[in-house]
Amino acid sequence: MNAQVLVRSQQHLRNTHTDIYIYIYIYIYFTTLGALKEMTSSSKSKYHVPELTQDDVPGGACCVAETTFATQFPSYLESYIRSIWPAVETVLGQHQLTGKLDLMEGSMTVATTRRTWDPYAIVKARDFIRLLARNVPLAQAQKIFQTEITCDIIPISLKGKSTRRFIKRRDRLIGPKAQTLKALEILTGCYVLVQGKTVAVMGPVKGCQQVRKIVDDCMNNIHPIYGLKQLLIKRELAKREDLKHEDWSRFIPVYKKTLQNKEKAKAVKKAKKEKLQASLKKQANKEKSVFPPAPPKRKEDIAMESGKAFLVGQKRRKRDDFKME
Repeated sequence: MNAQVLVRSQQHLRNTHTDIYIYIYIYIYFTTLGALKEMTSSSKSKYHVPELTQDDVPGGACCVAETTFATQFPSYLESYIRSIWPAVETVLGQHQLTGKLDLMEGSMTVATTRRTWDPYAIVKARDFIRLLARNVPLAQAQKIFQTEITCDIIPISLKGKSTRRFIKRRDRLIGPKAQTLKALEILTGCYVLVQGKTVAVMGPVKGCQQVRKIVDDCMNNIHPIYGLKQLLIKRELAKREDLKHEDWSRFIPVYKKTLQNKEKAKAVKKAKKEKLQASLKKQANKEKSVFPPAPPKRKEDIAMESGKAFLVGQKRRKRDDFKME
């Protein structure tokens, strides 16, 4: 009876999560463009910082010594990186940088030249090759050279825990048909790619921080739907002029982890321990042999061993009953 109630409660929880996903996805789909324009227009500061151009640098160059950064990539990306490397060199050449591909060591290297006029370009190039090593498409990775775009590589491996639990939580982050990931990208304005044991994020600084918080909470067994709800509420509050400069803590829900009853948890733990000990004891009592087990005995074999086969008289057929051909 308890198992049936538990299964029903789990099904109800999944249905509610699916309904929430659908609501968030539909709502975001119809309100994305206008909300993003309002947020970007309202978040602009009155102090405008002009972009650095080549005319602002005296002499047209600023790097005296050579600065290099290198990163390794997995072997399964070797053919892909080799095919796009001419385009990568073109992108680096636009910022007066050079690149080197070493297929023997499986590494990519970027370096400054004497013509490099932007001192921060080498840092952007380092992030550029890191994103390529994380299987981010070239068209998306080259956007890192924009001034307002930053990146973050978030490790999501669970140290000392089972692989099954890690895969389950990573799938929870992606969501059914990648709905959770799409909602996260739209609410934060970032590009998110889950690859292996890392999550690559590209976007504004605030959006990258929000994505990192939700990803870390998800790997700590907190469902990402709660973080998406909070982001959605903050997005709605930002539209209101009377609440723009007030504290939003009273509007944002705080979710607490519900703990199991201690006595019930002890009883369950004790039952599991006894069951494990019984199974280990049963395995220890078994005789180990290199030979396979004997096949099951037939009824005739059992009758012959007990002697019943010789006590029962067999019905013999007469010779006349057989038809001679």
